[in-house]
Amino acid sequence: MYYTEEEVLDYVKEEDVKFVRLAYFDLSGKQKNATIMASELPRAFADGISFDASAIPNFEEANHSDLILYPDASTLSVLPWRPSAGKVIRMFCDIKHPDGTPYKKDCRYLLKTAAAKIKAECGIDLQFGTEFEFYLFKLDENGEPTKIPFDNAGYMDLAPEDKGENIRRNICFTLEQMGITPESSHHEEGPGQNEVDFRYSDSLTSADNASTFKWIVRTKAQESGLYADFSPKPLQDKPGCGMHINISCSDQSKTENIMAGILKHIEEITYYLNPTENSYQRLGESKAPKFICWGRENRSALLRIPADKNPRIEIRSPDPTCNPYIAFTLLIHAAIDGIKNNLRASEAATENLFDKEVAKKVSYKTIPDTLEEAKAIAENSEFVKGILC
Repeated sequence: MYYTEEEVLDYVKEEDVKFVRLAYFDLSGKQKNATIMASELPRAFADGISFDASAIPNFEEANHSDLILYPDASTLSVLPWRPSAGKVIRMFCDIKHPDGTPYKKDCRYLLKTAAAKIKAECGIDLQFGTEFEFYLFKLDENGEPTKIPFDNAGYMDLAPEDKGENIRRNICFTLEQMGITPESSHHEEGPGQNEVDFRYSDSLTSADNASTFKWIVRTKAQESGLYADFSPKPLQDKPGCGMHINISCSDQSKTENIMAGILKHIEEITYYLNPTENSYQRLGESKAPKFICWGRENRSALLRIPADKNPRIEIRSPDPTCNPYIAFTLLIHAAIDGIKNNLRASEAATENLFDKEVAKKVSYKTIPDTLEEAKAIAENSEFVKGILC
């Protein structure tokens, strides 16, 4: 449900809301927030709430540090784990300069702009769905995270082996109460590893939901005396954690163009899809792709076309440490390039590229081997500079 400002103000009065969290994101995708009393909400809608942009890494310097948060009424969510008397609500915010112009480092603004651009220039809409993997680890006697998995279950096992079942259920119930409907959840291959998948939404809603999801998982894990780990390779000898991104196009005839555009630019944007050193310990093993190619049903390819009735593109390299707003923005711009220039993909890869002997014989290019290499490619990319700079 999408609320207007007037509806939000009415809701606050009628539902005994006492606190409002105004949420936004830094460039890494980390959620920040300022909490105001509900009585301050009319002022926030009208004039915004200022914050110190010099305190946010890579935002502004101290001599030019004022930015303004304007709550987006359509993103209203109640925090269901907070008391029902004196409710707490959360809204994502648009970041603007004091003169009212959009702040170009606001990653939600970048994504809104990209979605509008593909609609205006290509006449299509893209829908995004995410698949999140994460580990649940036990805490030590001091409440600090360990590397001891919560269980030793395997792929799609059941309780009692799968001890994460009740936690996943709690996560899904909480998301539903916040207006977010997960598609499915199950135990993954690694011990203590879980997966939750989401239905398609427009790009901004999908990115908002992805960010909310990670927050909810960490909150619910902590309530259960556990630690939720989204890092790409928490355990060196076990499967890593991916954040597969699925893209569906309103015009299915453009699917190949979109795929070709992503393949063309994947090296340049890998730094933003895999933004940590740990990311590169995951790629190339345990079903995390390395070769720049696509395949039908082929999980060893970087892009996969699953055996669905409606064609979609699954991008298998991203991991949960990426900023979904930036990731989706770059993928949309790659799609625009593919469509406007009628790019065509090479033939589908049919080999099992996780077979080491097969991998030695293929001629496909690979994505960068290290974070340093990926960063250098991104910094020298005119494509990236034109979007993010």
